[in-house]
Amino acid sequence: MKARLMNGAGNAFILVDARGEPSPVRISAGQIRDWAQRWAFDQLLVLEDSDRADAFMRIWNADGDEVGACGNGTRAAAWQMMENTGRQHAAIDTRAGILLAERKPGREISVDMGIPRLDWRDIPLARQMDTVSLDFRTEIDGIRIENPGAVNMGNPHAVFFVRDLENLPVERLGREVEFDPVFPERVNAGFAQIHDPAHIRLRVWERGAGLTPACGTGACAALVAAHRRGLAGRSARINADGGELFVEWRESDSHVILTGPVEDQGEIALEPWH
Repeated sequence: MKARLMNGAGNAFILVDARGEPSPVRISAGQIRDWAQRWAFDQLLVLEDSDRADAFMRIWNADGDEVGACGNGTRAAAWQMMENTGRQHAAIDTRAGILLAERKPGREISVDMGIPRLDWRDIPLARQMDTVSLDFRTEIDGIRIENPGAVNMGNPHAVFFVRDLENLPVERLGREVEFDPVFPERVNAGFAQIHDPAHIRLRVWERGAGLTPACGTGACAALVAAHRRGLAGRSARINADGGELFVEWRESDSHVILTGPVEDQGEIALEPWH
């Protein structure tokens, strides 16, 4: 099975175009984990036929769990589709809804990630809380993090605002937060340092993938959570370990727009899945 290795701001993917296949893709979590041992990727993306968009995209984390949305993955898939068709736009259906993508100058792609879901039941949380600032805290070796903002961008995020991100044990804290019972579907843990209202430094521990060079939905969640807290405007550049993303939370319709670079690292051959 032919596939492509791609990344968006360092966020790595395997992309498979299975449109036109006679039956839906069947793939096991064990197969995905096997591939993750061979290729370093955060998500597996599979394009299937859709009767209401250019493609339906299924998304699995590297641990084999299927998820609803992936911002950078959507941008990567859209770029490949536009390369094949010569078009400037693409519509990709996902479990989180139809996402509209647009080619920008250079190798950048924008995607409309829709309206963030902000009710505590939408995250979801185990109990009712104000999602602007959760009544939640955890501590490791005397390092305490608390009161994250919670945002669902097609998948759940808890965004902690910290003063010294570079010296924070993000991996240990992220693992602790991901599996806390207050998040019944687990959670992506973002750690954001606000440099100014238009510049955020972000690191994200992704559920099922671990610490990632970048996270598109995480960047969107960070901007939304920061704006709701009064720490940022409605747009900002988000500096991740793997590169820079730009996020705007439009006032006109409350949609979140994610923009950033895409890199195609070439074709690989996958053995038939089971």
